[in-house]
Amino acid sequence: MKTVAVTGAARGIGLAIAERFLDAGWRVFCLVRSEQAMGALTSKGDARFVPFDASRDDQVLAAAKAVLGQTDTLDALVNNAGVALSAPFAKTTTDDFLRLQTVNVTAPFVLTRELLPALVKAKGRVVNVCSTAARKGFKYTSAYCASKHALLGLTRALAVELAGKQVTVNAVSPGWTDTDMLAQSVERIASATNRSAAEARAAIEQMNPMGRAVKPAEVAALVHFLATDQAAAAITGADYTIDAGETV
Repeated sequence: MKTVAVTGAARGIGLAIAERFLDAGWRVFCLVRSEQAMGALTSKGDARFVPFDASRDDQVLAAAKAVLGQTDTLDALVNNAGVALSAPFAKTTTDDFLRLQTVNVTAPFVLTRELLPALVKAKGRVVNVCSTAARKGFKYTSAYCASKHALLGLTRALAVELAGKQVTVNAVSPGWTDTDMLAQSVERIASATNRSAAEARAAIEQMNPMGRAVKPAEVAALVHFLATDQAAAAITGADYTIDAGETV
C-alpha cells in the first residue's frame, strides 16, 4: 500500500487531498491539530491521525517522528497547511510576519527534512501547496506573499538537489478556492464595502477569466497526479497554477 502524509488534512483543500488519496487506496497520515477534526476520514480508508501544529517546531518534529514510527518509507508528502493574513503593510506587525513564515515556510522545510530518508527510500514525491500569491503580488498581503514566494523558492531548490535521488518536488498554486479562506474574505469585503455576501463573492470570482472559484477537489486531483508513477515521475521543480486563468 502506498503512503502519503498530508498536513492540514482536516478541512478545505487538505481534506479534499486526503479524500482523493484514500479513494485511490493509499494510507494517509493526516497531520492535523486534533483527531476530532478528521471527521469521517477514517471511514473512507486507512486514515491515521498524527498530531500537528505547524506553528510549533517541536510539534512538527514530533509529527515527523510519529510518521516514521509507523513506516520507514513514504511515497508522498503534501505540505498543505497554511495561514493567510490581510492587512496593510504599515499595520502588519513583525509577529504577524514571523507567524506566517513559521507556518507557511518553516514547517514544510522542517517536515520535509525530517521525512527525507523515508521519501528517498521510496523515491517519493513532495508537493507543496503554494498559491497564486507565490507568483504575483497582491496588495494588503505582503507577509502572505513573502511566505508563499519563499515556499516556491524552497520547492525549486529542493527539486534540483533531490533529482539525483529520484525524489520529485513540485508546487501547486491555487487561485481563489471555495474554502473557509474564501468565505472569510467574502465576509471581510462585504463588511468593508457595504455589499452583500453574494456581491462580494462575485467580485472575487470576477478576478479570473472563468468567473468562478476553484473547487478543492480540482486541486486534490492535481496533487494526486503529481504523486503518481506515470508522467509525473519526470516532473520536478514545476509550479502548477490552478486558478481559472487568473495569472494568464
